[in-house]
Amino acid sequence: MKRYLPFIIILLVLIGAGTSAWILWRRANSGGDSNRSVSQSDKSIQLMDGGKALNRAAPDSSGPVVRPNVKISSPVVLEEYGDYQCPPCGELYPDLKKIEGEYGNQLHLVFHYLPLTRLHKNAMAAARAAEAARLQNKFWEMHDRLYRNQKAWADAEDPRPIFISYARELGLSTAQFQEDMESNRVDQAISADIQRAQSLGINGTPTILIDGHQLRAEATNPDGIRRGINVMLERKAVS
Repeated sequence: MKRYLPFIIILLVLIGAGTSAWILWRRANSGGDSNRSVSQSDKSIQLMDGGKALNRAAPDSSGPVVRPNVKISSPVVLEEYGDYQCPPCGELYPDLKKIEGEYGNQLHLVFHYLPLTRLHKNAMAAARAAEAARLQNKFWEMHDRLYRNQKAWADAEDPRPIFISYARELGLSTAQFQEDMESNRVDQAISADIQRAQSLGINGTPTILIDGHQLRAEATNPDGIRRGINVMLERKAVS
């Protein structure tokens, strides 16, 4: 019996090692399945903060996005870098208007000019029209007309007569409007927005920032924007 004792000990060691290896293998595979399940089902919005992603789990996109009923210290600021001739910007425009109405005084919208002149021949002229209207306190009214009627002027050889007609409809001084459209003051305001976009690494439209956090391209849609706003509202919540 003593002769076989070393062999018995070796056999027991091998059985123990095999059992441990099997347990570890099961744990590893169980963990892997769990991770895959989470990554496939975790639908989240991602905000860019200095190149870092801030993630927050969000409800399935097929369901409604509910505005949180919270008291806030200040409104959430939504900034759009837009090009008035950009088709995706035009498509997003009515949704942004709807979102603005939904959130009321919890949300403050800011528009920054980013005319992509290499792609859109009339984008700069449209930005000039909006800024000229701002000088007569009618920026948002002109902004709305430019987006709502994008197809009417986008391919025009000279869109300025169309923009002047919008100014007339808004009750602006058309003489002042035409002068301002060609002024250095208007060009400087547009250039300031373009330079700010460049400093932030923004080179496409529409680009949305929510309280200074850039929304990822894949989340730049109505539901993604609402989720981003809700994240910031909850952060601002005060008791």
